[in-house]
Amino acid sequence: MEKNYQDYALAMKALSDETRLKIFDMLGNGELCACKILEAFNITQSTLSYHMKILCESSLVNARRDGIWMRYSINESKLEVIARFFNKVTKKLKVTKSNNSNETNKQQEGDLNGI
Repeated sequence: MEKNYQDYALAMKALSDETRLKIFDMLGNGELCACKILEAFNITQSTLSYHMKILCESSLVNARRDGIWMRYSINESKLEVIARFFNKVTKKLKVTKSNNSNETNKQQEGDLNGI
């Protein structure tokens, strides 16, 4: 499976704003109505709509209409894709550190044998 760095970048860019990051964190507790999100911030409804549009376009957040209100929730499948990406990077980093540590140990053993 080819990595889609453009999708990863879009999601990370969506979370690069403090307000959107806070909204995403709030949605971690479950679906929220726009009115509840708006209560937590000192912003206008149009500013909230702007932030929610970016989060939804990144596919990190789902939106659904409920009467006159919009309800938002985290798109768990997209979150899992992003989490797997970071987990793979973390695993590669651990392997690299382990390999570097083993090489350093071998070099130190070689240095001690030469004493």
